Amino acid sequence: MPLSRSLSMTSLSGVLPQWEDDQLPVEDLLLFEVAWEVTNKVGGIYTVIQTKAKITVDEWGENYFMMGPYFEHNFKTQVEGCDPPIPAIRRAMDALISNGCQVHFGRWLIEGSPYVILFDIGSAAWNLDRWKGDLWDTCNIGLPYHDREANDSLILGSLIAWFFKELTDQLGDKPNVIAHFHEWQAGSGLILSRSRKIPMATVFTTHATLLGRYLCAGNADFYNNLDKFDIDKEAGERQIYHRYCLERAAVHCAHVFTTVSQITAVEANHMLHRKPDVVTPNGLNVKKFSAMHEFQNLHSTSKARLQDFVRGHFYGHLDFNLDKTLYFFIAGRYEFSNKGADIFLEALSRLNYLLRVHRNDVTVVVFFIMPAKTNNFNVESLKGQAIRKQLWDTAHTVKEKFGKKLYDALLRGEIPDMNTILDRDDLTIMKRAIYATQRHSLPPVTTHNMLDDSTDPILSNVRRIGLFNSRMDRVKIIFHPEFLSSTSPLLPMDYEEFVRGCNLGVFPSYYEPWGYTPGECTVMGIPSVTTNLSGFGCFMEEHVSDPAAYGIYIVDRRFRSADESCNQLTQFMFSFCQQSRRQRIIQRNRTERLSDLLDWRYLGRFYVHARHLALSRAFPDKFKMDPMAPLKTEGFRYPRPYSVPPSPSASLHSTPHHSDVEDEDDDEPYDEDEEAEKDRMNIKAPFTLGAVHDNVC
Repeated sequence: MPLSRSLSMTSLSGVLPQWEDDQLPVEDLLLFEVAWEVTNKVGGIYTVIQTKAKITVDEWGENYFMMGPYFEHNFKTQVEGCDPPIPAIRRAMDALISNGCQVHFGRWLIEGSPYVILFDIGSAAWNLDRWKGDLWDTCNIGLPYHDREANDSLILGSLIAWFFKELTDQLGDKPNVIAHFHEWQAGSGLILSRSRKIPMATVFTTHATLLGRYLCAGNADFYNNLDKFDIDKEAGERQIYHRYCLERAAVHCAHVFTTVSQITAVEANHMLHRKPDVVTPNGLNVKKFSAMHEFQNLHSTSKARLQDFVRGHFYGHLDFNLDKTLYFFIAGRYEFSNKGADIFLEALSRLNYLLRVHRNDVTVVVFFIMPAKTNNFNVESLKGQAIRKQLWDTAHTVKEKFGKKLYDALLRGEIPDMNTILDRDDLTIMKRAIYATQRHSLPPVTTHNMLDDSTDPILSNVRRIGLFNSRMDRVKIIFHPEFLSSTSPLLPMDYEEFVRGCNLGVFPSYYEPWGYTPGECTVMGIPSVTTNLSGFGCFMEEHVSDPAAYGIYIVDRRFRSADESCNQLTQFMFSFCQQSRRQRIIQRNRTERLSDLLDWRYLGRFYVHARHLALSRAFPDKFKMDPMAPLKTEGFRYPRPYSVPPSPSASLHSTPHHSDVEDEDDDEPYDEDEEAEKDRMNIKAPFTLGAVHDNVC
């Protein structure tokens, strides 16, 4: 299908192209959004549709519906059942129910409370063989009986296509229907709807191509060989050819094809043989604080809780100053190479060498938050937290006795004798507490008992680089192979609280279509490291003149060798370690100010554009949009901050300094409100939109 016009990532820097009407006539339209992750938390798409729900409901009101599979537990805990507000939807549901298929309706209890229509796959499984035949007759795609995920997606797609047929028959010409499908699991519904010529506008979004994820997981040199892969052969060898065919067919059947980033647009053009019409970046619901210092206070509070954990984990080896300790972390799915954990570990080894050679007193504690197979917490980790709590109780008891004796002496008008204010029992208690902290082994690298300890990629590389949390090491590693929870007996913090307590998030991914983790850091005011192979990294390069000054460090993994990228990452982290406390506070303020770029209130407009484009293609007589017209928009880029050089390393000494000492002599001019106002006023001249580029970033 030839494309006459594409919308590039550069348009994100301003206002979308204007059409005849500023707003779609939503009162005469129904919008349906279809995804496997509706009320069903599986991956990142759940975050996309959940966070986007509020701005979509605000725009569409009761004409917006989400569709997905029914799971009894999810429905009981997340959905409030109710009747559909539109009679035609009720009748379409009844048509399926009368034929033995179960359909459930309600409000999803998330922000915005959108309506959801959920289809019970199990109740319709008896139709599977017939629907497989329909799919084969329609587009010659066959599904193997052993691929349950593909079979379930076909059942869901067939039910959705059936529902849309019943609905459009009820509605007639008005209101018109827009259906937005996410990922290949929902793709069969789009394919069947289009093959049956159901009158509705369709949009298909791929968040990552199937084959791209498989190839990168296999350590292929993916981006340098995009045009060299034999796509059919590669998909067949990985036994996903049928899934790939569903994905590609959905892409080509849709009126409008979108993807989440420029880097994925390039990938999709090669893997799926269609350029995306619109790039629809992923956003977040950004909640601004009334005062700038509030999120800084949250950082301090959360960091104090992290320090308590570190005190327990490193008991007996706590010979480093916690006030001069920085906390780095990486989090996400346990995809060792795709998520960049391999290059991160090597860079940590080099950072440890630099910190030791320069003989400074900065310590870096690095957390790996990636779920892996475990059987429980290890005893040594739990013991450390128990000893820390026991020491705290002992110190509190002695403090109470000391304080009472001091108080009594002062009441008598005496200066107490410090040699007698603590009796023998107090000294004995304190000595026993000190002896309890003695340790004859190194602090553990992992907090849990790993089932595959000898073959685990992170632990194997830790052994290779020799970072075992010894006293000499300035970089300490803690591998927490489980997602964080506020109910954990070991590290009782939820993910948001943990992120706020850290100083730097490090995500040097090789394959990352978007990358929510650095985005979440940004909206919380925490600096992060990303790459120019992630959608987020490309997005920030597009918007920010000097990302590093705003706490967004972008590693070049596209045009540099692995060793050069590793050195660049090492230098970023070393430069960060050289910043004073005041410089880190200033940088966090700048980072948090970028959060507006990631707000759905800004990024949601690209979905609006995609829907209007789909309507203009599906119903050209009703909805006009000239795809050949020269589109113009106004763009902006955050400039380099006025108060500091473009990179922290350009204004720093070769070794880190104690924060308090540096703060006393720091005359660097800085006014947060003035700097933010200058950024807002820095608007570039209008430019013309071009097509989606074939080059990356």
